[in-house]
Amino acid sequence: MSLSEITARIAKAEASAGRPAGSTKLIAVSKVQPDERVEAVLQEGHRLFGENRVQEAAGKWPAFVDTYPDAKVHLLGPLQTNKARQAFELFEAIHSLDRPKLAKAFARLAQELGHCPEMFVQVNTGEEPQKAGVLPAEADNFIAECRALDLPLAGLMCIPPADEEPSLHFALLGKIAARNGLSGLSMGMSGDFESAVALGATHVRVGSAIFGSRAYEL
Repeated sequence: MSLSEITARIAKAEASAGRPAGSTKLIAVSKVQPDERVEAVLQEGHRLFGENRVQEAAGKWPAFVDTYPDAKVHLLGPLQTNKARQAFELFEAIHSLDRPKLAKAFARLAQELGHCPEMFVQVNTGEEPQKAGVLPAEADNFIAECRALDLPLAGLMCIPPADEEPSLHFALLGKIAARNGLSGLSMGMSGDFESAVALGATHVRVGSAIFGSRAYEL
């Protein structure tokens, strides 16, 4: 599937849901993708990308940004506290704020550096023990803690369980965001982004449908 097909499907989903055109941003998830595939999408004019690991992004994106200075990269994957400073340098937004220790590290860095990426709180809507994110019942308190630290919260993020209806999780995320006055909803991936758009996603994360299958190292 091509980038243009994905953007057309997003536009159609927005129209069907009665949402303004362009209200959903497409994050092209370039993790574990060869540079030539990323370069091809950049050459098509796309400028918003997502990575899962700080180390991979650090080895890939500075050179791309030199050539395409308007390119933006968001961190989608879990972040170790000791990588927080590097993340501040690389990413325009971080979608995986999931614990008080990380929030406090971000707040210290923001004070020290005088700037801070936009933050999305990751919510573990499926309450899966192996998955990062705050539990839904704890989300309100954590959001309040982050605000008390003056972190620039843009919204919430979730990754629904693979074996459950994603729209239920998208709706739950939307309810948590609404009652906390947050407008950003980072939700929806290659297989379910149209459902996410219908339920108010402001950012959808699409990788393999744009770039092709990933070739993970064994």
